[in-house]
Amino acid sequence: MYDQLYRHRFAIFFITQLFVLFGALFFAPDLFEKTVLPMLIKLNIAAGIFLISKNRPLMWMTIGLFLLAMFTFGASIFERGMGDNIPLRLTIFSAFCVIITLQIIRQVWKADEVDETVIIGVMSGYMCLGFLAFFMLMAIETHQPGSFAGTLMKSDSISMRGDALMYYAYITLLTIGYGEIIPVTQVAQKAAILTGLIGQFYLVIITAIVEGKYLQYSGRSLE
Repeated sequence: MYDQLYRHRFAIFFITQLFVLFGALFFAPDLFEKTVLPMLIKLNIAAGIFLISKNRPLMWMTIGLFLLAMFTFGASIFERGMGDNIPLRLTIFSAFCVIITLQIIRQVWKADEVDETVIIGVMSGYMCLGFLAFFMLMAIETHQPGSFAGTLMKSDSISMRGDALMYYAYITLLTIGYGEIIPVTQVAQKAAILTGLIGQFYLVIITAIVEGKYLQYSGRSLE
């Protein structure tokens, strides 16, 4: 049972990412914020831990990280209202995201054969980069309020500004840039450049390697 589920680890994690990112489209705002989103975050964390479960030391380290966080903050660690402990919570979720992203890249890189599972892993890794960019941008805005300006950053609600920075993170990663949010400090500008570069490096390097393996594997299959 475990081995069968593990074969679909990337798909399971990818689905939870999609729900966290787009779940608000299917639920009333209050219901999503207070009930659905905390549950989806827990599922995403569980899926991430399952993804790295064959690396036992790393898995237990990650579990310990969240047990410590829950001991410190309680169940509110999974809620959007972060109170006065935003930097510490951002650090915890950033560490989790870094661990999962590196493991996805490592597993995809070392794959001998490329099938739909590996392709989903590539997609999931790219989405992880967006979450990492969001945590970085949110940390900058928290440490230095006003680092980002624009029509979407005028709200006094930290949840609304967080949604805006999540949007900005992916728009920058995708190198689209509509201009509703502008980095106005030097650190914010460097972070925007870094986000765009990482996205391009991922597409050029990781995706190209996977594509090359896929073509090689397909060629062998046809012989």
